[in-house]
Amino acid sequence: MVDLSTDYLGLRLASPLVPSASPLSRDLDAARRLEDAGASAIVMYSLFEEAIAASEEAAARFFHEQAIGFGEAESFLPVPAAEDYLSELDDYLEQVAALKRSLSIPVIASLNGISADGWVHYGRQLQEAGADALELNVYYVAADPFESGAEVESRYVELLYQLKEHVGIPITMKLSSQFSSVGHFVRTLEAAGAQGVALFNRFYQPDIDLETREVTPTLTLSSSYETLLRIHWVAALYGKVGLSLAVTGGIHTAEDALKALMAGADVTHLCSVLLKEGPEALGRIRADMLRWLEEHEYDSVRQLKGCVSRQHAIDPTAYDRANYVKVMDRHRAPGGVWR
Repeated sequence: MVDLSTDYLGLRLASPLVPSASPLSRDLDAARRLEDAGASAIVMYSLFEEAIAASEEAAARFFHEQAIGFGEAESFLPVPAAEDYLSELDDYLEQVAALKRSLSIPVIASLNGISADGWVHYGRQLQEAGADALELNVYYVAADPFESGAEVESRYVELLYQLKEHVGIPITMKLSSQFSSVGHFVRTLEAAGAQGVALFNRFYQPDIDLETREVTPTLTLSSSYETLLRIHWVAALYGKVGLSLAVTGGIHTAEDALKALMAGADVTHLCSVLLKEGPEALGRIRADMLRWLEEHEYDSVRQLKGCVSRQHAIDPTAYDRANYVKVMDRHRAPGGVWR
């Protein structure tokens, strides 16, 4: 039997298939179905600091601003007990604990903060609730033309330093692809104490409504094509860094996952395919992966990992400019098209 086990963030996982942050982790039944299908860990849906602040503001209005304009009538209003009200944070911490009770696989909390105090405060509480690791989903859009790339990177590094002082569980950084030097930045994060990186966060691009002239949110699920950018950078990083590497975005098939592992990934995160097909899709991908490994006479995922990384590829330049030159040279216009 092929050994699918892998190491990620210092955790020993039964396979490299890990559901990423999604609404599925809000439901205990869905989480159990993911574990039954072969998930080796689960990343929870993100806890947003803005959502916590909004729920606290709503609670404050509910508890302290009940005035209805009639003093006599107000004296008969019951005063709600604060402990009976569950905030956004309370709900999340309870779900961490519930998942830990219900599952035998590691539970990785996902935190999306906006303030230094918020990152530290909520990170500590997630650790206390029982999370096995913490994924920092920084999701920062550098839209200020007066902010330099160095300033953007220092924001991440300072955040990591502060959290490491207060949180003892492994921390992985979920990054975007829009850094000027991804490899150097990952090495900087490793030096600052990150145990892993997840490549890459998907930025959800807003659309414009032509009739109302409003900027509207849009959601487009990923496709397998999106794995190529992730594979490129994991292949470049493999063997050059010591932290864990996760590919997130575009994993829909066993072929996608196998390519990511060949490039050097320790785990592959799945989301869109699970939302489209349900938790059982993970079982299909796992079975297809096992079949391929057996057919190609691999004994373990470890044997496969990194075999087509940049340092082990037959032609390493295929990952670099040579690929651009060859692709452009091979293009042929359709017959009848002037060129």
